[in-house]
Amino acid sequence: MVARRRYPRLLSLPRGSFFLFGIRGAGKSTWAREQFPGAHVVDLLDEARCQRLLAEPGLLAMELRALPLRRPVVLDEVQRVPALLNEVHRAIEAGPRRFVLLGSSARRLKTTTTNLLAGRATLRTLFPLVPAELGGDFDLDRVLRFGSVPVVWQAGDPRAALDAYVQLYVREEIRAEALVRNLPAFLRFLPVAALFHGQAINVAGLARDAATARTTVEGYVGILQDTLLATLLPAFEPRLRVRERRHPKLYWVDPGVVRAAKRQLGPVGAEERGALLEGWIFTVLRAHNEASELYEEIAYWAPLQARQTEVDFLLRRGREYLALEIKAQPRFSTAQLSGLRAVTDLPRVARRVLVYLGEQRLRTEDGIEVWPLRSLLDALAGGRLWP
Repeated sequence: MVARRRYPRLLSLPRGSFFLFGIRGAGKSTWAREQFPGAHVVDLLDEARCQRLLAEPGLLAMELRALPLRRPVVLDEVQRVPALLNEVHRAIEAGPRRFVLLGSSARRLKTTTTNLLAGRATLRTLFPLVPAELGGDFDLDRVLRFGSVPVVWQAGDPRAALDAYVQLYVREEIRAEALVRNLPAFLRFLPVAALFHGQAINVAGLARDAATARTTVEGYVGILQDTLLATLLPAFEPRLRVRERRHPKLYWVDPGVVRAAKRQLGPVGAEERGALLEGWIFTVLRAHNEASELYEEIAYWAPLQARQTEVDFLLRRGREYLALEIKAQPRFSTAQLSGLRAVTDLPRVARRVLVYLGEQRLRTEDGIEVWPLRSLLDALAGGRLWP
């Protein structure tokens, strides 16, 4: 068991008002309390308060008039009452009021009737804990089995906490927010979607496996994205021809959450280790990019003429590319380099790196770097990913 402690987060404090999204239990409220100890907090998980503001959003304006202009205001779970953003907009226009808008879902905030503050608030995302935040408590085996969502990481029984987490997600995000009409169908969909973690997602095949209509499954995948549980990683497409378009890959945000969704919380099996490691590194890359702007775009690379060849992550910064291939094996072999060797045909590839679970750092004759996982984590923490 990891002792309960405070972990400093990578996220830097944005200027002015901002949205901060993240899955439930990611630590948004804790971070906001630490950054704004004297803030006025409007907690929309307080059901009575939420219902009052749903019925009469203008009550927020009256509340704000009683506060000093310089006192920041935190709206927690703002997606529960989207109409409050109209009052927030008016308050920002009227004076130097700073708002911190926390949310675990963007679903209801993306409707055409929702006021997203017309660029007056920046958008940030808080991810599960990454090694740079965990420090000496980082344990790869523990992360791959139970994940690193703070509310689970700090639990005395992470297995029970994960099971409860998925139930909370269904109860609070899906049922309470009425995001789906057919809850049993969505519950059938979740474990099937979890099996697609790290794979190119074919909606027709996913619908068939979940015994649900294709259009319904498309909506369900959208819910996973809007509630921040999963992300679709696009294929790199230098020529945007419809005939050549590849399916995106589905990555869940946390290894523990995806394992809980498919009710598989025992020791990590060899058959799932590769996808779990790959998906976790994708989250680590996104977390560091949120803090340090390491890249402008990220995709996976797979040439059409070689169906079995690909590179897990292709990062773009300016006109240059960095190719990353992730292997869960503790031993390196040259057979693992096929994708990184094929990607040399792409112009302006500044660095090709294979990351594995061994200890030795190597370099091939054609310039491919072979890094232990720790080398990648150190490069990300030190801002030295690019040559």
